[in-house]
Amino acid sequence: MDENRRVVRIRGMSEQKREIDVIGLLGPLRRYALSLTRNSADAEDLVHDTLVSALERREQFRSGKSLRPWLMSILHNGFVDRLRTQRAEAVRNAEIGLRVDPSTAASQESASRLADVRRAFMALPDEQRAALHLVTVEGLSYEEAAAALGIPVGTLVSRLSRGRARLRAIDEGEADEGSSSNIVSLRAKGGSDAPKS
Repeated sequence: MDENRRVVRIRGMSEQKREIDVIGLLGPLRRYALSLTRNSADAEDLVHDTLVSALERREQFRSGKSLRPWLMSILHNGFVDRLRTQRAEAVRNAEIGLRVDPSTAASQESASRLADVRRAFMALPDEQRAALHLVTVEGLSYEEAAAALGIPVGTLVSRLSRGRARLRAIDEGEADEGSSSNIVSLRAKGGSDAPKS
């Protein structure tokens, strides 16, 4: 047997060992998967899942039967299962969309403000940014965030406090020059860029 060809041993119902050339079947499996999915990446995933499933179900393969139709059947069923899952998810998402209050697209002013807030957040020192991200974005408790950062809870609270104060100072235009990495002064929605009197 050629050294470059891989051979997989599959134990059939009769418990007899059989040598099966799976590599020789990859071409037909890929072609069939591509015709079903119409996407090469999805087709590769489907072939991979098919081979994993066949290996897990190797006891179901009957001795004396052809491997090719058995693998094609597993591939087809896997594709159908994916379609059902995608359709069910689309229905769920549509129902959720009907129950959620419709939102309007952000105005240019809101989008600009969001960009300013993001720049201000990214300009924070690493330890303050990490603490704020874990607590405010990821929703971790103080204890969980402190454990994730490997610091005491008191240190986390201090970093959160300093980070929030820094963001407020930038928002109110009170940040000292140079330390804000040239962040544009943040204004509240409907605010003015005119200097305060």
